[in-house]
Amino acid sequence: MFKTARMRKIRIVTLDKYVAPTVDALHESGLIQVSDISESIQQDPELAELVIPSKATPYTGKLSSLLMKTNGISELLGNSLSEGHGLKDTIMSFISPDMPVQKDIEKLDTAAFIEKAEETLAKVESKTSVIEGKLSALDAETSELKSNKSLAKRLSNFDMDLALLKDSKYTSITVGRINAESTSEIKNELSNLTDELEMFTVPTDDGEIITVVTLKEFNDDVYSTLRKFDFEKIEIGNVEGTPEHVISSADSRLLTIESERAAVKGELRAVAEQWDDEILALKEQLENEKDKNEILSSFVQTKDAYILEAWVPVKDTEKVEQLVESSSEGHCAFETIEIEGTDDEDVPVLQQNGWYAKPFEYLVDMYSPVRYNEIDPTIFVALTFPFFFGFCLTDAVYGLVVSLIGVVLIKGIGKVKESMNSFGWILVWSGLWAVVLGLLTNGFIGDFPERIMGYRLPTVFAPVEAFKHPDTILIIAIAFGLLYTNLGFIVGAINNLRYGNVKEAIGSQICWFVFEAGIVFLALGYLMPAIGMAGMALGGILILATIVMLIWANGAYGVMDIFGYMGDVLSYARLLALCLATGGIAMTVNILAAMIDSMVPFAGIVLAVLIFIFGHIANFAFQVLGAFINALRLNYVEFFSQFFMSGKGKFEAFKASRTFTKLK
Repeated sequence: MFKTARMRKIRIVTLDKYVAPTVDALHESGLIQVSDISESIQQDPELAELVIPSKATPYTGKLSSLLMKTNGISELLGNSLSEGHGLKDTIMSFISPDMPVQKDIEKLDTAAFIEKAEETLAKVESKTSVIEGKLSALDAETSELKSNKSLAKRLSNFDMDLALLKDSKYTSITVGRINAESTSEIKNELSNLTDELEMFTVPTDDGEIITVVTLKEFNDDVYSTLRKFDFEKIEIGNVEGTPEHVISSADSRLLTIESERAAVKGELRAVAEQWDDEILALKEQLENEKDKNEILSSFVQTKDAYILEAWVPVKDTEKVEQLVESSSEGHCAFETIEIEGTDDEDVPVLQQNGWYAKPFEYLVDMYSPVRYNEIDPTIFVALTFPFFFGFCLTDAVYGLVVSLIGVVLIKGIGKVKESMNSFGWILVWSGLWAVVLGLLTNGFIGDFPERIMGYRLPTVFAPVEAFKHPDTILIIAIAFGLLYTNLGFIVGAINNLRYGNVKEAIGSQICWFVFEAGIVFLALGYLMPAIGMAGMALGGILILATIVMLIWANGAYGVMDIFGYMGDVLSYARLLALCLATGGIAMTVNILAAMIDSMVPFAGIVLAVLIFIFGHIANFAFQVLGAFINALRLNYVEFFSQFFMSGKGKFEAFKASRTFTKLK
């Protein structure tokens, strides 16, 4: 719970003929994290002379190619199945997602699997390629029709067949938009070029459309002249007919195309319904097979044997050895490398928290991976985050809604996404704390029971009623902050002393216990005459000792850390601020609703209900977000900053994905 799983390195040697079944067995078990052995080999010159780096198998390139093709088909089929889904479908995907169907697959060697994969993809592609071709043709035609329609709209004042504006064998026709004020000057310029030239203009909303007809030999001169006058050329293309005819025929054909596209998409959906599960299973198989073939590049080899190195939890070492012995028929050797007492910064971390704390690993990982051999703070976060959240929200009904949202996530999308399952449990526990604290502090949709119903909750504990005794709640918040900050100091001191950082432990953690003792003695000396000056003198000595420790450990500016310490403790006052904000805004919504109901005849009750519902929805959204952010902040900034030592990464098991497939 407080410690991550003990790890060790294991070096495995097996014969060439057994490397494939050994890798396959390890991949299915997911017990190890394969590491690149090349660095270890460089530190062992004798072994380095006997081995050479291994390479990924020759099948890797083919598997990558097939995987890319499968990804493309999977995306095409997936998009087809999800097309037309609206908000209702999105909500239902959270509440009741489609559960993956595991397909039974047989164990094949890589060559046989590739052959089978190619056969499956060929069957699917024979159907999808035809459909994609139809869709591409329809898209191209749609684009051309829209372009012609746009052109016809620009030339809508031309009462002529637009095909007449195309170049002929001897003549060139230039069409484009010009500014109306430049028309006469353009005509003068063009008339000076040649007599073999005709031009006319047609007014439009944004200027004039000029058409210049000339012999082809003068085309470049005409275009150069027009460009001097902010000329925008219009390409005629292959359009035929009057503008009105072009627009009407384009609209008619576009409607037909939409019908044709819908029919083709129906064909694609039928293919998707038939093959989507098969393609998803094939995609997963290809990913697994590619992983197994690529992992050999992390090994080294001799003429007849392979050597791999991996991280393994100490508790699983025996299982791994038995698995390798079985898959290699006993043709293997092992060497275990203990890492305790060595530089453990690069050791992967496998957290081992219980069922309650496990979901909160998600929040810790958002901050940073835990360092191996450091105290895992997940259990502290699991205990305090829901409490902080509930303290900030402090409304029983709001908390109940949060918990229900968590249950929906757990029972819905949490079944297929581990992160959503974890988030769901976090919301459940956080919401329950808000319910408990809301009932104690008289938070129930603000002051709804007393203001609207004329009824006082029997669960209210008068000394902590939020709007009558905020001073008590502030004292509780600061006291809890002081305790939690001190817990961080204890954990930080343990970590620093374990790594031999005595100076850091004294200057960053231990000194604050001395400082707090000094404050206590000063207070006792002031408040209790029996202790008097002796207590105050001892308190002053301890505070002075704290300053000496800070300067010794952190330099002259270390004294400024006293203000940082005070800021960390006082930061917990935000718990009171958010508690009052939730209740205050909820109370305001209730007051407004009651006022509208009493002041507006007839429609007042309707307006009051609307204000009540939407006001509390808005307050709920803002306060839940604020509670979540501030509960995180108190852990990340005020708590983790006292001790957290980041690691390089989590334990990433070399493990086959089995979401859509299972071995027979």
